[in-house]
Amino acid sequence: MQLLIKPDGGVRCLYDEMLDLQGLGQLQIERGSHVEPDADGQWMADLSPVEGPLLGPFPNRSAALNAERDWLEAHWLPAVRQ
Repeated sequence: MQLLIKPDGGVRCLYDEMLDLQGLGQLQIERGSHVEPDADGQWMADLSPVEGPLLGPFPNRSAALNAERDWLEAHWLPAVRQ
């Protein structure tokens, strides 16, 4: 799990239950994407909640979830916003 400590002292990460994040202080949890099947049964990762792209189609949900995590770690996590 990657934790990014921002200049203002806030911490940014992809939510994961690997660590108890409550110990870091008050949490603000927001949706980063929507992973849903399309009409053909293919899976799409819609990253519009974080101003990202629509990824896919993928043959299964786990492939879409992996692509979602990869994109968020590469593009959203390092984008430090105060």
